[in-house]
Amino acid sequence: MLKKDRYKAFVNYFSEHQPNAETELHYNNPFQLLIAVILSAQCTDKRVNMVTPALFERFPNPSILADTTPDIVFDYIKSISYPNNKAKHLVGMAKMLVEEFDGIIPNTTEELMRLPGVGRKTANVIASVVFNIPAMAVDTHVFRVSRRIGLTNGKTVLAVEKDLIKNLPEDTIYIAHHWLILHGRYICVARKPKCEICPLTAFCRYYEKNVSKAVEV
Repeated sequence: MLKKDRYKAFVNYFSEHQPNAETELHYNNPFQLLIAVILSAQCTDKRVNMVTPALFERFPNPSILADTTPDIVFDYIKSISYPNNKAKHLVGMAKMLVEEFDGIIPNTTEELMRLPGVGRKTANVIASVVFNIPAMAVDTHVFRVSRRIGLTNGKTVLAVEKDLIKNLPEDTIYIAHHWLILHGRYICVARKPKCEICPLTAFCRYYEKNVSKAVEV
Protein backbone atom coordinates (compact mmCIF):
# COMPACT_ATOMS: atom_id res chain seq x y z
CA MET A 1 0.00 0.00 0.00
CA LEU A 2 1.28 3.45 -0.89
CA LYS A 3 2.01 5.91 1.92
CA LYS A 4 -0.62 8.35 0.67
CA ASP A 5 -3.23 5.59 0.82
CA ARG A 6 -2.27 4.72 4.38
CA TYR A 7 -2.66 8.36 5.40
CA LYS A 8 -6.04 8.56 3.72
CA ALA A 9 -7.25 5.37 5.41
CA PHE A 10 -5.87 6.53 8.77
CA VAL A 11 -7.60 9.91 8.61
CA ASN A 12 -10.86 8.43 7.32
CA TYR A 13 -11.05 5.84 10.08
CA PHE A 14 -10.36 8.13 13.00
CA SER A 15 -12.41 11.03 11.61
CA GLU A 16 -15.39 8.71 11.72
CA HIS A 17 -14.70 6.81 14.94
CA GLN A 18 -12.86 9.36 17.13
CA PRO A 19 -13.86 12.79 15.81
CA ASN A 20 -13.54 14.39 19.25
CA ALA A 21 -10.33 12.80 20.53
CA GLU A 22 -8.55 14.94 23.12
CA THR A 23 -5.92 14.80 25.83
CA GLU A 24 -6.66 12.73 28.93
CA LEU A 25 -4.98 15.32 31.14
CA HIS A 26 -7.46 17.29 33.25
CA TYR A 27 -7.26 21.10 33.05
CA ASN A 28 -9.47 24.18 32.96
CA ASN A 29 -7.23 26.77 31.30
CA PRO A 30 -3.96 27.04 29.32
CA PHE A 31 -1.85 27.61 32.45
CA GLN A 32 -3.15 24.41 34.02
CA LEU A 33 -2.54 22.48 30.81
CA LEU A 34 1.03 23.75 30.66
CA ILE A 35 1.63 22.55 34.22
CA ALA A 36 0.03 19.17 33.51
CA VAL A 37 2.05 18.57 30.35
CA ILE A 38 5.31 19.45 32.12
CA LEU A 39 4.41 16.98 34.88
CA SER A 40 3.44 14.27 32.38
CA ALA A 41 6.97 13.81 31.04
CA GLN A 42 7.87 10.15 31.71
CA CYS A 43 4.76 9.86 33.87
CA THR A 44 1.23 8.62 33.23
CA ASP A 45 -1.65 11.01 32.71
CA LYS A 46 -3.55 9.10 35.40
CA ARG A 47 -0.90 9.88 38.00
CA VAL A 48 -0.71 13.52 36.92
CA ASN A 49 -4.48 13.87 37.23
CA MET A 50 -4.26 12.59 40.80
CA VAL A 51 -1.96 15.38 41.97
CA THR A 52 -3.01 18.39 39.91
CA PRO A 53 -6.34 19.26 41.63
CA ALA A 54 -4.59 20.26 44.87
CA LEU A 55 -1.72 21.88 42.94
CA PHE A 56 -4.09 23.95 40.81
CA GLU A 57 -6.06 25.05 43.85
CA ARG A 58 -2.92 26.17 45.70
CA PHE A 59 -1.33 27.85 42.66
CA PRO A 60 -4.18 29.15 40.46
CA ASN A 61 -2.08 31.56 38.40
CA PRO A 62 1.53 32.26 37.37
CA SER A 63 2.03 35.04 39.93
CA ILE A 64 1.25 32.83 42.90
CA LEU A 65 3.35 29.95 41.58
CA ALA A 66 6.24 32.31 40.83
CA ASP A 67 6.13 33.58 44.41
CA THR A 68 6.70 30.18 46.00
CA THR A 69 9.69 27.82 46.21
CA PRO A 70 10.43 24.46 44.58
CA ASP A 71 10.43 22.85 48.03
CA ILE A 72 6.80 23.81 48.56
CA VAL A 73 5.78 22.66 45.08
CA PHE A 74 7.62 19.38 45.69
CA ASP A 75 5.21 18.49 48.49
CA TYR A 76 2.33 18.60 46.00
CA ILE A 77 4.02 16.55 43.25
CA LYS A 78 6.28 14.14 45.15
CA SER A 79 4.46 11.10 43.75
CA ILE A 80 5.27 12.25 40.19
CA SER A 81 8.40 11.07 38.40
CA TYR A 82 11.42 13.37 38.88
CA PRO A 83 9.61 15.66 41.35
CA ASN A 84 12.68 17.69 42.30
CA ASN A 85 13.46 18.77 38.76
CA LYS A 86 9.82 19.32 37.88
CA ALA A 87 9.22 21.47 40.98
CA LYS A 88 12.14 23.68 39.91
CA HIS A 89 10.83 23.81 36.35
CA LEU A 90 7.32 24.81 37.41
CA VAL A 91 8.52 27.69 39.59
CA GLY A 92 11.00 28.80 36.93
CA MET A 93 8.33 28.59 34.24
CA ALA A 94 5.96 30.74 36.29
CA LYS A 95 8.66 33.32 37.00
CA MET A 96 9.44 33.68 33.30
CA LEU A 97 5.75 33.94 32.43
CA VAL A 98 5.37 36.79 34.92
CA GLU A 99 8.61 38.59 34.12
CA GLU A 100 8.70 38.26 30.33
CA PHE A 101 5.18 37.44 29.15
CA ASP A 102 2.95 39.40 31.55
CA GLY A 103 1.64 36.12 32.94
CA ILE A 104 0.21 35.06 29.55
CA ILE A 105 1.07 31.74 27.88
CA PRO A 106 3.03 32.54 24.67
CA ASN A 107 1.48 31.30 21.45
CA THR A 108 4.52 30.19 19.44
CA THR A 109 6.59 27.05 19.87
CA GLU A 110 9.78 29.10 19.86
CA GLU A 111 8.67 31.24 22.80
CA LEU A 112 7.16 28.29 24.64
CA MET A 113 10.44 26.41 24.42
CA ARG A 114 12.16 29.21 26.30
CA LEU A 115 10.16 28.29 29.40
CA PRO A 116 11.89 26.01 31.94
CA GLY A 117 10.68 22.43 31.61
CA VAL A 118 9.24 22.99 28.15
CA GLY A 119 10.84 21.00 25.36
CA ARG A 120 9.72 20.69 21.77
CA LYS A 121 7.07 18.07 22.53
CA THR A 122 5.47 20.11 25.31
CA ALA A 123 5.60 23.29 23.23
CA ASN A 124 3.88 21.53 20.34
CA VAL A 125 1.15 20.20 22.64
CA ILE A 126 0.35 23.70 23.94
CA ALA A 127 0.56 25.27 20.48
CA SER A 128 -1.76 22.63 19.07
CA VAL A 129 -4.31 22.24 21.88
CA VAL A 130 -4.53 25.85 23.06
CA PHE A 131 -3.85 27.82 19.89
CA ASN A 132 -4.93 25.35 17.17
CA ILE A 133 -1.55 25.68 15.47
CA PRO A 134 -0.80 22.72 13.14
CA ALA A 135 2.00 21.41 15.35
CA MET A 136 2.65 17.71 15.93
CA ALA A 137 3.89 16.69 19.37
CA VAL A 138 5.76 13.40 19.02
CA ASP A 139 5.98 11.35 22.21
CA THR A 140 6.82 7.65 22.50
CA HIS A 141 3.31 6.60 21.46
CA VAL A 142 3.18 8.85 18.40
CA PHE A 143 6.69 7.77 17.36
CA ARG A 144 5.93 4.06 17.74
CA VAL A 145 2.46 3.93 16.24
CA SER A 146 3.11 6.15 13.22
CA ARG A 147 6.13 4.02 12.29
CA ARG A 148 4.29 0.74 12.83
CA ILE A 149 1.30 1.75 10.75
CA GLY A 150 3.60 2.93 7.98
CA LEU A 151 2.88 6.62 8.07
CA THR A 152 6.60 7.35 8.37
CA ASN A 153 10.02 5.74 8.29
CA GLY A 154 11.54 8.56 10.33
CA LYS A 155 14.29 7.41 12.68
CA THR A 156 14.23 10.47 14.93
CA VAL A 157 11.46 12.35 16.71
CA LEU A 158 12.03 15.39 14.52
CA ALA A 159 11.96 13.35 11.32
CA VAL A 160 8.66 11.74 12.34
CA GLU A 161 7.22 15.13 13.27
CA LYS A 162 8.14 16.62 9.89
CA ASP A 163 6.82 13.62 7.98
CA LEU A 164 3.46 13.67 9.76
CA ILE A 165 3.03 17.43 9.27
CA LYS A 166 3.95 17.11 5.60
CA ASN A 167 1.48 14.32 4.84
CA LEU A 168 -1.49 14.90 7.12
CA PRO A 169 -4.21 17.34 6.04
CA GLU A 170 -3.46 20.52 7.97
CA ASP A 171 -6.86 20.62 9.66
CA THR A 172 -6.30 17.14 11.15
CA ILE A 173 -2.80 17.60 12.57
CA TYR A 174 -3.97 18.82 15.99
CA ILE A 175 -6.28 15.83 16.49
CA ALA A 176 -4.09 13.22 14.79
CA HIS A 177 -1.69 13.69 17.69
CA HIS A 178 -4.42 12.43 20.04
CA TRP A 179 -5.46 9.64 17.67
CA LEU A 180 -1.93 8.24 17.67
CA ILE A 181 -1.43 8.62 21.43
CA LEU A 182 -4.70 6.96 22.38
CA HIS A 183 -4.20 4.14 19.89
CA GLY A 184 -0.71 3.54 21.24
CA ARG A 185 -1.86 3.72 24.84
CA TYR A 186 -4.66 1.18 24.56
CA ILE A 187 -4.17 -1.00 21.45
CA CYS A 188 -0.82 -0.58 19.71
CA VAL A 189 1.10 -1.00 22.96
CA ALA A 190 4.88 -1.17 23.03
CA ARG A 191 5.73 -4.77 23.88
CA LYS A 192 2.92 -6.69 22.25
CA PRO A 193 0.50 -4.77 20.05
CA LYS A 194 -3.09 -6.02 20.30
CA CYS A 195 -3.42 -6.74 16.59
CA GLU A 196 -6.28 -9.17 17.23
CA ILE A 197 -8.57 -6.30 18.24
CA CYS A 198 -7.01 -3.50 16.17
CA PRO A 199 -9.31 -1.85 13.62
CA LEU A 200 -6.38 -0.61 11.52
CA THR A 201 -5.04 -3.94 10.26
CA ALA A 202 -6.35 -3.37 6.72
CA PHE A 203 -3.78 -0.62 6.21
CA CYS A 204 -1.15 -1.29 8.88
CA ARG A 205 2.35 -2.05 7.61
CA TYR A 206 3.33 -3.89 10.81
CA TYR A 207 0.31 -6.19 10.55
CA GLU A 208 0.93 -6.73 6.86
CA LYS A 209 4.57 -7.72 7.36
CA ASN A 210 4.47 -9.55 10.68
CA VAL A 211 1.02 -10.89 11.48
CA SER A 212 -0.81 -11.63 8.26
CA LYS A 213 2.19 -13.46 6.76
CA ALA A 214 2.58 -15.54 9.91
CA VAL A 215 -1.08 -16.52 9.68
CA GLU A 216 -0.65 -17.50 6.02
CA VAL A 217 2.29 -19.74 6.87
